[in-house]
This record gives sequence, C-alpha cells and structure tokens, in this order.
Amino acid sequence: MAEKLLNIALPKGRLGEKVYNMFEKAGFPCPSIREPNRKLIFENPEAGVRYFWVKPSDVAIYVERGAADIGVAGKDILLEYEPDVYELLDLNTGICRMAVAAKADYRDDPSRTLRVATKFSRIAQKYYASQGRDIDIIHLNGSIELAPILGLSDVIVDIVETGATLRENNLVVMEEIVPISARLIANKASYPFRTAQIARLMAEMMAMMEGAK
Repeated sequence: MAEKLLNIALPKGRLGEKVYNMFEKAGFPCPSIREPNRKLIFENPEAGVRYFWVKPSDVAIYVERGAADIGVAGKDILLEYEPDVYELLDLNTGICRMAVAAKADYRDDPSRTLRVATKFSRIAQKYYASQGRDIDIIHLNGSIELAPILGLSDVIVDIVETGATLRENNLVVMEEIVPISARLIANKASYPFRTAQIARLMAEMMAMMEGAK
C-alpha cells in the first residue's frame, strides 16, 4: 500500500497550512498533520496520501527529482529556478507580486549601470535584459530592503505582498514585474501513472476555487 501513496510536498509555514486545508477539503485528508509535533512526514493510507513539509524554495527540487509526485511552489520559485516539472494549476493563494523598489527620491540614470540587489537573480536579469538595461546584480539572501538605504544598490527586486516593509523603510514600488501565487506542480515521470488521482484532486480544487469567487 505504501508504494501507492501519492507523495505531496508542502511548503512549511502559513502558505503550506492554507494549501493543506485545500487538499483536505478536496478529499485528501491526513488528520495527523494537525497534531502538535515536530514530525515532517504524515501518512493516511485510507486517503492514499503521504504529505511532507519542506522549505518553500525546496519543494520544486523534491518534485523535479521524484521524491514527491506533486507539490505546491510559488511562481517566484518556478521562474527563478526553472525546474523541469509540470505546472498544473494556479491555486489563487499566496498572492503577491515581484516588483522593483527603490528610495522614493531615486531617479534612474540610463547612462550608468544599474545596481540591483535581489534574491531572484534570474528573474531580475531576464526582466532588465528585456528592457536592454545594463545591470550589476548584487545577490543577497535576506534583508534586501537594506541595500538601497545603505547605498549598496540603486534598486531591489523582491516579492511585495502588502508593501508595509517597504513603507516602513521609506522605499516605494517603481515597477511591477510579474504577479506571484502558489502553483500545483507535478513530477514529469510519475504524472502519467498518477493521472487519475491528480485529475480528481485538481477537479475538486478548481470547484472549490470557483465556489469561493
């Protein structure tokens, strides 16, 4: 029975909890996941599922490499790392945007190289290449907002949800690059063998999202 379980990678944190609620309502429950513990793997053979929590940026790796049949990853992760997976469904949750932000008084000078601080180097490079803009990428892993304040960069490329962090640091959105939301993804090798299960899950989720409108 264990071999037949649908392996599902969930992103740890608030988004993962929201998404698990969707899976549960779609008929793929696993009650033990709600118990207070530090376990990472949860099984419900009756529902045919095995869930596991992973770091959000690692979900696509687990799915691409086949450790998970399906998973949920932000569109930002899919654009940045370009994993070889099927993108099946926009779950309309975890909604935010990828944007360029800078100090409110910043004015771009196209004659000089633009210094861009970001965690999302590939997204930033593609965006500015499409504009023919010469940039210098400064790859950071956290507190991106500090970069323009301390003069390390001219602008940042980062995820913006409410914009509160930007406002508190006297930064403003200059341009929006792409909308971001959580996506259901699948492993390309296992998908053909799990099509019926995954199709049922998707149908339930789509009906749920339609009903929520």
